[in-house]
Amino acid sequence: MGLCHLPGPRGTTCPDTSDPSSIQAAAAKVTEHLQGAGLNLLLNNAGILRLSTLESETAEDMAEVYKTNVIGPMTVTQAFLPLLRKASQESLQKGMSCSKAAIVNVSSVLGSINKLHAWDHGHVINYRCSKAALNMLTRCQSLGFAEDEILCVALYPGWVQTDMGNAAGQPPLTVDTSVRGILNTLGRLTEKDNGTFVNWEGASLPW
Repeated sequence: MGLCHLPGPRGTTCPDTSDPSSIQAAAAKVTEHLQGAGLNLLLNNAGILRLSTLESETAEDMAEVYKTNVIGPMTVTQAFLPLLRKASQESLQKGMSCSKAAIVNVSSVLGSINKLHAWDHGHVINYRCSKAALNMLTRCQSLGFAEDEILCVALYPGWVQTDMGNAAGQPPLTVDTSVRGILNTLGRLTEKDNGTFVNWEGASLPW
């Protein structure tokens, strides 16, 4: 199940991003919680992987991972776009920021085409391809929603000590360290960062 975390003033809603009805239900719930206000920040944190090599990769695994890691964030964003637009239109802030209206797609350094990170450690073809596609989706969103002044960023949280991270070895980052860095970075993002790929500390990453 792919999860997309949707921070709001009264809690967090996590739809199954592979289930359209779950996404619509989450959008309806958040709309109710907001009581007429807009949504300032959408954090798409869907992510699964299937261990594979170029020779062992299957069409089924590729499709499953792509559905969660790329199509999920796309359809969740579409469902919440009216709320993001509302927040941006009603904001008195100039420019772009995460406190005005923003879409943050949680990506991975493994999605970098320019820097094929940790190839010898694991091929995970489906995951790499899906995150590269998510990065492209982010770039497209940054162009498509620029007139709405909705900030769009791809963000790498680092190699974190989570269930997925631990399965790949010994991650150097604790969840708390990653989250603190992410929050600091989100607070500093402006229109100059629109359409960029950054890590949890705000450093630019190669596409």
